[in-house]
Amino acid sequence: MKKNWKKGGFGVLLLLCTMMFGITVQAKSDVTIKKGVYADCVELSGLTKEEATQAVEAYVDELAQIEITLIAADENAVIVTAGDLGISWTNSEIMEEAVFLGTQGNVIQRYKALKDLENDNYVFDLEIQYDVEAINHILTQQCAQFDREAVDYRLKKENGAFTVIEGNVGYLLDVEASIDKVYDYMMDEWKREPSTIALAITEDLPLGGIEELAVVKDVLGTFSTSYATSGSTRCANVENGSRLINGVTLYPGEEFSTLDLVTPFSEKNGYQMAASYLNGKVVDSLGGGICQVSSTLYNAVLQAELDVKERYNHSMVVAYVDRSADAAIAESSGKDFRFVNNTYYPIYIESSCKDKHVTVTVYGKEVRPENRTVRYESEILEETLPPHDEITADASKPLGYITTESAHIGYKAKLWKVVTENGVEVSREPVNSSKYKMSPRSAIVGVATDDPQKQIEIMAAIGTYNIDHVKNVIALLTAPPAE
Repeated sequence: MKKNWKKGGFGVLLLLCTMMFGITVQAKSDVTIKKGVYADCVELSGLTKEEATQAVEAYVDELAQIEITLIAADENAVIVTAGDLGISWTNSEIMEEAVFLGTQGNVIQRYKALKDLENDNYVFDLEIQYDVEAINHILTQQCAQFDREAVDYRLKKENGAFTVIEGNVGYLLDVEASIDKVYDYMMDEWKREPSTIALAITEDLPLGGIEELAVVKDVLGTFSTSYATSGSTRCANVENGSRLINGVTLYPGEEFSTLDLVTPFSEKNGYQMAASYLNGKVVDSLGGGICQVSSTLYNAVLQAELDVKERYNHSMVVAYVDRSADAAIAESSGKDFRFVNNTYYPIYIESSCKDKHVTVTVYGKEVRPENRTVRYESEILEETLPPHDEITADASKPLGYITTESAHIGYKAKLWKVVTENGVEVSREPVNSSKYKMSPRSAIVGVATDDPQKQIEIMAAIGTYNIDHVKNVIALLTAPPAE
């Protein structure tokens, strides 16, 4: 710690402190500090240790109110105070030293100390500290909000032609470097007056450019599936999902997450209730049908030979693609279809719907040999046929009520990638293996009736485990009486 005898210019410092902070002192009884003793610009003359401590604390409280302006991204100013930065006084032990100044040592030493105080002021330096955690909180909560991420150059395809949408440079707060700038400035340079600190801002450069995107012209892979037999709500979901993944520009090394683009599954995001698979059953859910979009995309990506990072098969087989050629997604379980652009050029994903067909096309720069072709073959390894029908009697429903669900054959399947050159097969390698659950045909049958004989007959029909027979019995039991 520094202790300084100061002359002349100290009077100016004392006047400044008095004007800024209005600090006054008043002598009291008990052991008091000698005349001419200061802590920074706070005069301690005539004060007890407790009074001197309170005076310094009041001075630090005044310092805490001084405004500090932090310059964030895009020259945005964030005004805080030194108190917000966690200012504190850390060497309170000087109060003990101040009280005993001029009272210790032999007679000559005490006399000399007192004479020195008559001629020069004795000034204790206050040790001020700042809270790094408080600075970090200010930067992350108040300053980082002005960050502006770069906008990458991207492609847009309209009327069969590509156009380039220009990007923009972004500006991001370097939090670690800014903590050091603020802390070092307040510790070493701050004059204890309103000040401005320019934070550490880094440029976030956009990816791509006009020339880089100009090479994207070739079809690397394309695939279509039909949803002609779907109901109106499922059709709406397929078309909505297709819209959400359309128009993505993906640079080399970048990853595409289907789940990120098509979620949340909500009405606000354009989805309706439609049939989907859940635990081996067909249930209605928001977004039912979205997996047809991800499966169509999967097949286009396979044709383009991009790097698939995550893919799941459905719990039961789907009709719109071959076994092991599907890609299920589920927001609740986090199932996603993800792939990486492993080419040396940007790619563009186009997805569209027409005549109840969804088509996904991957555009890029074709570098594969013209004599080389790729196709995918689905191999069924095992087939599990469902046993008898499952029929559930529902006493809450009237006789004549029946709902049915189709059977699903269980499969184990493998997808193969087959490469040919000049029409000759040169390689065959497995892409994935998939297992699909078997599910029997099932029905829920109402059995509530006031006629005991009819109830006996319907229960007997249910006991045959044959839905077709149950339907025939229901028709007989509910037929109007012959005239």
